[in-house]
Amino acid sequence: MTSSQTTVPGKGRNIASWILRVLLAAAFLGAGGAKLAGVPLMIQVFDQIGVGQWFRYVTALVEISCAIALFVPVLTAPAALLLGVTTFFALLTHLFILHTSPAPAVVLLVLSFVLAWLQRHRLPQVLKTVL
Repeated sequence: MTSSQTTVPGKGRNIASWILRVLLAAAFLGAGGAKLAGVPLMIQVFDQIGVGQWFRYVTALVEISCAIALFVPVLTAPAALLLGVTTFFALLTHLFILHTSPAPAVVLLVLSFVLAWLQRHRLPQVLKTVL
């Protein structure tokens, strides 16, 4: 193998990672911003969930902070994982409480976990820093 052959997969992974970062950041900044701004639909959805409006703010802060953290290399994988977990619970909420289509949540869930997988090589660095 030549060095150019070994750099191509890394380059492809890097490009895919950046595309996913931008897409996910746009989606979660928009969703989190709508929640923080108190868009009537968001207020209604969280009323239907029945946990309280405080949970709308918590969800918005998680979405916005993780969307920003996607652009910090060492935080990309953990942020993507947290967004994936958040989206998983959103998917369950759509299915069992709201009885609405979970399709957008499924797409965001898959994209979040793909990004986390692409950035998995950074997780040991994060764990070393935290522990």
